[in-house]
Amino acid sequence: MPPTNSCPYCQQTMHVCGMHCPACDVEVRAEFPASRLSELPTEHQRFIELFVLSGGSLKQIAEQAGVSYPTVRSRLDKVIRTLRESVEASQRQAQAELPDAAQVLKAI
Repeated sequence: MPPTNSCPYCQQTMHVCGMHCPACDVEVRAEFPASRLSELPTEHQRFIELFVLSGGSLKQIAEQAGVSYPTVRSRLDKVIRTLRESVEASQRQAQAELPDAAQVLKAI
């Protein structure tokens, strides 16, 4: 089974909660922040790797993969859409966590 960042039980994105130093055997357990890219599905992460390594050439990716340019472009559009949704969700969450002006004034 290939590695994935999805829970094998519920399919939600898993979070990094432990790190280990093999040199001195120190372990740290906490919830570590993850980058947006690491929260993307594994197949999207692999596509981004291919994209960067090809210098951003969708034509080169299509040739290497033996698929058409429109197929590669469609895949890029899916990655972009997923990343935009992640950014928008983060922005909505950040806005929800901010107190509104009325709450601030009541607290004073």
